[in-house]
Amino acid sequence: MIDYIVKTLHTSYLSIQRDPWADEILALWVPVAAYWIYSMLFHFLMVAEIPYFEQYRIHTADDIDKRNRVSIKRVLAMVTFQQLIQVVLGSLVLHPINPQMMITQQEKSLARLYSYCLKVVDLFVASSNNTDLMAMSLANTLYSVVIPGFQFFAAMVIMDTHQYFLHRLFHLNKFLYKHFHSHHHRLYVPYAFGALYNHPVEGFLLDSLGATLAMELTRMTPRMSMIFFTFSTLKTVDDHCGYYLPWNPLQFLFGNNVKYHDIHHQAYGIKTNFSQPFFTFWDKLLGTEMDANARIMKSKSAKTN
Repeated sequence: MIDYIVKTLHTSYLSIQRDPWADEILALWVPVAAYWIYSMLFHFLMVAEIPYFEQYRIHTADDIDKRNRVSIKRVLAMVTFQQLIQVVLGSLVLHPINPQMMITQQEKSLARLYSYCLKVVDLFVASSNNTDLMAMSLANTLYSVVIPGFQFFAAMVIMDTHQYFLHRLFHLNKFLYKHFHSHHHRLYVPYAFGALYNHPVEGFLLDSLGATLAMELTRMTPRMSMIFFTFSTLKTVDDHCGYYLPWNPLQFLFGNNVKYHDIHHQAYGIKTNFSQPFFTFWDKLLGTEMDANARIMKSKSAKTN
């Protein structure tokens, strides 16, 4: 059974290697493509001003020109430059994997899991002809679903932790804020294309390094890295899109969404909501969270006093 699965994996991997769109290469350019495609979708909504979507718009169309301190041309140029840096960094980290080494690692991992699973199955299932099959099925599920799922979640936590503390430092340190992070906060009215508008140094430390650490510490495969990088890119764009869409899964499944992050871009919330891009637990634990209701209460209190 193990030989059959390894043979299948071997055939699949060799076919990928013959394909010029290998996983290592896809991990470099698919997140970039996702960024532009998803951003263009929201840009179209912003320009078209479709009535149905306008009801979910956080800021008015005029606010973009009146309040923002950077042109969209400048934003697009800086985002392109940062993505070039990301591709260069990725090309240094995502080396092509030796097929034989890949097969050996898969075989060892499956054999180890099968051994553990067989012991577990023997404890709970009476001896039968199906014991081996059950153990192999369990091992394959762990290898293909459970472990990658855990890696993905762990990578989300690692990236959030990295970005929270570094992001907060960029706000608390006057030098770092003035010379680096203030670039991003020229967008008082965020929009999708501005999600990765940063000073190149900050973009490298916050986004590129954070994603690389998450990948390396969780030992993701190139294919899993591609999925993770793409998902985190889409989430970042969505957090800056300017539309609070109640049916958008990236918004109703995550408390750290476009509405949450928009508060951080306003003068009253600039010292709060440092968490990004997935969860809010660091803001909650360290007392830097401000939700929409807290903002309303704060405004009423200020007026009363």
